Amino acid sequence: MSHVMCIQEEDTKSGYNSCSPWKTKQKGGFTATFFIYALVALDNMGFVANMVSMVLYFIYKMHFDLSGSANTLTNLMGSTFLLSIVGAFISDTFLNRLHTCLIFGFVEVLGLLMMTIQAHYPSLQPHACGNKSSCVKGGIAVMFYASLSLVALGSGGVRGALAPLGADQFNQKDPKEAKALASYFNWLLLSTTLGASVGVTVIVWVSTNRGWWLGFLISSISTSMGFVFLALGSPFYRIQPPGDSPITRIAQVIVVAVKNRRLSVPENPGELYEINEKELVSTEDKIAHTKQFRCLDKAAILDNGSSPSPWTVCTVTQVEEVKILTRMLPIIASTILMNTCLAQLQTFSVQQSSIMDRYLGSFEVPAPSVPVIPLIIMSILLPIYEFLFVPFARKITKHPSGITQLQRVGVGLVLSIISMVIAGVVEVKRRNQSIKTPLKPISLFWLTFQFSIFGIADMFTMVGLLEFFYREAPAGMKSLSTSFTWISLSFGYFLSTVFVDIINLVTKKIAPSRHGWLYGQDLDKNNLNLFYWFLAVLSCINFGNYLFWSWWYRYKKEDTSNLGNSLQDVEPKKINGDSSLTKKEGANEDDTSRLGTGLQDDEPKKINGDSSLAEKEGAKEEDTSKLGTVLQDSEPKTTMETPLLKKKKRVLKIKTKTSKWVRPKQINKKR
Repeated sequence: MSHVMCIQEEDTKSGYNSCSPWKTKQKGGFTATFFIYALVALDNMGFVANMVSMVLYFIYKMHFDLSGSANTLTNLMGSTFLLSIVGAFISDTFLNRLHTCLIFGFVEVLGLLMMTIQAHYPSLQPHACGNKSSCVKGGIAVMFYASLSLVALGSGGVRGALAPLGADQFNQKDPKEAKALASYFNWLLLSTTLGASVGVTVIVWVSTNRGWWLGFLISSISTSMGFVFLALGSPFYRIQPPGDSPITRIAQVIVVAVKNRRLSVPENPGELYEINEKELVSTEDKIAHTKQFRCLDKAAILDNGSSPSPWTVCTVTQVEEVKILTRMLPIIASTILMNTCLAQLQTFSVQQSSIMDRYLGSFEVPAPSVPVIPLIIMSILLPIYEFLFVPFARKITKHPSGITQLQRVGVGLVLSIISMVIAGVVEVKRRNQSIKTPLKPISLFWLTFQFSIFGIADMFTMVGLLEFFYREAPAGMKSLSTSFTWISLSFGYFLSTVFVDIINLVTKKIAPSRHGWLYGQDLDKNNLNLFYWFLAVLSCINFGNYLFWSWWYRYKKEDTSNLGNSLQDVEPKKINGDSSLTKKEGANEDDTSRLGTGLQDDEPKKINGDSSLAEKEGAKEEDTSKLGTVLQDSEPKTTMETPLLKKKKRVLKIKTKTSKWVRPKQINKKR
């Protein structure tokens, strides 16, 4: 029977095998994440290169105008990150995260190959059509948007499951692995920056100088190699099996809470419905009750006489899962605007660079390669942050990550505001110089200030959000919660499209020239600097909003109500003028509600004139009511005075060293 239970546990807790601990050591850890880092680097070589250069591909090959190309790219990026929720939902419910990544990876590569074919053959490209926003139509439009849709679906689905797959390789309940989990997200971003650095230099140069189709082909090959690496690492992964649908669990809480809306919530949270530890699914953890959103507690009220079922009552843990996701919503909303600012650096800033002095000596730097500067800075700062800042901050804050995830996000938001202010100043200088002396534009490297500061901001915010959403997520919603980072990016890109359209619509009516701030293809006739400052002002307001919600947020706490008192002090028992202070430490934490009597002395019995002092020890610590008398001395019973009574009684002293319990030796004294 025990063997069967071990097999079941291995099936449900892949990699966390308590029956054969030596097997756990062979799986997971940084050995497994090496394959994930390889995929991230190879995939982002093409992904980031395409994202920063495709705005020019849309202008010169697909004949979009300035705002049309920017909006097409931001819509593509927004769709990509929004579709991450599809991969997250599938990996939490139907497939494991490894298989989800491989399936969506195939879809991504298929989309890249379609883009390669269309970019290679002129007959599959549209002709210029004047001042229209887009010249794409007919069968060309079908192939164009179909390839973009496949890339968005595949890349988004992979991102929804890949980061949680790597995080699953570390056990949060192990202190050493908990620290390694924080490092994992830093190295994940470093892999991204290293791969992206190669992409925005090598692949972008190939695309702009040797042909867009060749750049897309290289992206397809590198992405395919990345997924081969991911598949090769399958023997080393700790695979978390899919569980119940997170959407179903959320819906159950909402439906039952609405049904019980007329019931009053009990004052004592212990009266709410919860199942015991043995009935929990092996991948779940009990979550302690919180006082926020008390209306949802009504879902955990069980009517008298009714039997528990999923749609009649929910457990406290299930209700707390919904509370956690609800508490995350303001954090997600507070980071959307920062990603809107990021979208400008991938669209308008690239367009700026195309009309600036791009020569570095005799070498002409491709316009989309400007982001390599912040990528290099991030690649240098990430190891410094990991090896110097985190250990130093950890000593002060005692936090595994050095600073909390929300503090890290806050630093990124402040830096993004500074970046937008500088971007507006640089645009004023660029435009004035271009109007004054068109043949002598300012250097491309003026853009490095805004790119570098925003790169550092992204380093803080991206890793902070990924770690925050993974750590705080319930066990069965890790992928869904981690995808909130990508959803924030998605909404940021979509909001950029909305802002561009609204700004053009409003300013066109009030400007003397009857043109919007971002009209046409000539940046010298636009007011891009005002748009940057507009985003900076909104970001300041948004940061105040973020401060409130981060203060309001309460981090998840696991249910420790059943652990009881693991440490209790026992008052010293005075024996013949001497006293000894005893402590019982390190109570067993495996679902113990009380600590029982640790040691008790029996009264010595006198037999044939001999008296012996016997002690009982090793009482079980499971399910006992309280810490009883640890040591108790009794006087020997006798009906007549003996010489023994005239002697000084020996006092048994107990000494404790550090946290170890030293049991007293048994004394048998013969006359």
